[in-house]
Amino acid sequence: MLSEFYERLPEVGDRDKPKLVFFFDEAHLLFTDAPKPLLDKIEQVVRLIRSKGVGVYFVTQNPLDVPDKVLGQLGNRIQHALRAFTPRDQKAVAAAAATMRANPKLDTEKVITELGVGEALVSFLDEKGRPSVVERAYILPPASRIGPITADERKAIMAASPVAGVYEKTVDRESAYEKLKSRVAESTPTITPPSSEGGVIGTIKDSLGGLMHGSGRKDSLVEAMAKSAARSVGSTIGRSIVRGVLGSLLGGRR
Repeated sequence: MLSEFYERLPEVGDRDKPKLVFFFDEAHLLFTDAPKPLLDKIEQVVRLIRSKGVGVYFVTQNPLDVPDKVLGQLGNRIQHALRAFTPRDQKAVAAAAATMRANPKLDTEKVITELGVGEALVSFLDEKGRPSVVERAYILPPASRIGPITADERKAIMAASPVAGVYEKTVDRESAYEKLKSRVAESTPTITPPSSEGGVIGTIKDSLGGLMHGSGRKDSLVEAMAKSAARSVGSTIGRSIVRGVLGSLLGGRR
């Protein structure tokens, strides 16, 4: 996905704020047993995607979870407390301290193990894209409250939102279903029914016309009954004529 963004998005340079940010939580799942071609691709994308206005954050409990070649491409760093209980933990503390620009006023490796709840070591890029010295800081958590806000508070928050005025107006766009339905209606030809006299007389006349001249369509129930009756009448008259002719020839009654 990041590769697709890099290929499609225009160059915007170093923005004050990115247009889009990706957070990869539990980053060790991404890098564990990852083949070298994948690591090379991730390193390349992380290094170049910043110029597209896209930020990438890798979230992990241990800086050793992120390969050095990828870790070296990250500009901003926020390091919470690490506890060095084992030799591997000590390596993680040393690695985290080494990835930040040293501050002469504090021992980064020592401070990492002393950080309390809400504290972190931070190092951000300055206006010229250079890493700033590491500082010990308190992290301001997101503001929250228990219980619903009032209507006036909601209105004030919506008015101060960066997207105020964007989503207030309801837009009922033409759906894909409506477009396809319109196309089908336009492409379907209009069938004009044949003109005929109304009522039963017209139906019988049309049926008899079909009986005499033939028709390529399937007969309705009324037409079939009319044709059947016409055949019966014709058969009766025919038999009477034949009997009369034969009676005359044989000397019988007319």
